[in-house]
Amino acid sequence: MTASYDDIAAQLARLEHLPSAHPGVVSVYLNTRWSDEHQRDRTRVFLTGELRRARQAGGAEGDDLDWVEREGDMLVAQAELPEAKGVALFACRALGLREVIAVRVPFHERFVVAARPDLGALVELLDEHASAIVAFVDGESARLVALHPGGTGDEVTLEGDVPGRHERGGWAQLAQSRYARHIEVHRGAHFEAVADALTHTVDTERIPRIVLAGHEDRLAAFQAHLPERLRPLVVARIHATRWEPTSAIVERAAERLDLQEHSDEVEDVDAVLTEAAKGGRAVAGPGTLEAARRGAIHRLYILADLRRPGQECERCGALQETGESCWLCGGPAREIELAAAVVDRVQKTGGTVETVLAHAGLAAVGGLAARLRYGL
Repeated sequence: MTASYDDIAAQLARLEHLPSAHPGVVSVYLNTRWSDEHQRDRTRVFLTGELRRARQAGGAEGDDLDWVEREGDMLVAQAELPEAKGVALFACRALGLREVIAVRVPFHERFVVAARPDLGALVELLDEHASAIVAFVDGESARLVALHPGGTGDEVTLEGDVPGRHERGGWAQLAQSRYARHIEVHRGAHFEAVADALTHTVDTERIPRIVLAGHEDRLAAFQAHLPERLRPLVVARIHATRWEPTSAIVERAAERLDLQEHSDEVEDVDAVLTEAAKGGRAVAGPGTLEAARRGAIHRLYILADLRRPGQECERCGALQETGESCWLCGGPAREIELAAAVVDRVQKTGGTVETVLAHAGLAAVGGLAARLRYGL
């Protein structure tokens, strides 16, 4: 599972350009990272319950639901994509759609049947989990591994031609000092070579983030050899030893990146809610629906588990939660899944979507808030 950022972006672009379909597209996001059987059972129960409701509602083709059930059963049994931590499924027989997208981060589980694919979680994945390169560096060797939304790339191992340190034995103190300086000269050349390889990888793969791994003193010395333009790309430094397997180092780097991204996300939502309360260039709650209709949303924040029935006017396209007719023009309104419709509107008008796993303030305003391109 080594889908790069560009691979997943290409899949997302294809899904975004699909026409509307009736019966609708089935979009399913599954968390396939389980620490015990209880968590695995929870995913199984979620999928079984959602499939039953979808069959009763009749909004999707039976063939599509049967395919989702078969794929889901194989994923839960780990007979398919056992290394994935999150998997997205999209199905629509009318569009010839059978798409499976496996990623390295868990999705918040979601099941939506709508006229178009529900792509919010994928958009957020690419926005929040851009590719990174994990660089383990010590005084004699280095390992470079790309970490993409879809998994890890091939490992590149570099070995520097650095003389080993010897036991002191009968060496005079002067000889020891001269030898230590000789080692540092070689180590500097090693760091320069690693920095050159890292720069080449970042440039050719267009990787926007670097995580350095190793002993803190070695990392500080190595970072001084990086070109000035690469230093701001170093978003974290983690402790690691050369005896650790690369998989363990990469897993720790991924956890650090996820923690940093979650902290940034909370701060962003807090700022948007504060701006909305002041009447600035932001909205929260029901006002988000009108902002989506006007195409005014620059960035949408939506709770990951938000599911809400709503309506869309067949005449003017206004969105609303309830009502016998459109609040804006009085035209007829059809039933929709409101959260999916808002996400679709934002994406169509060039906005971005951030799915928020948990935020008390966002939940208190109904699970929707947005930063605007202009005031309403």
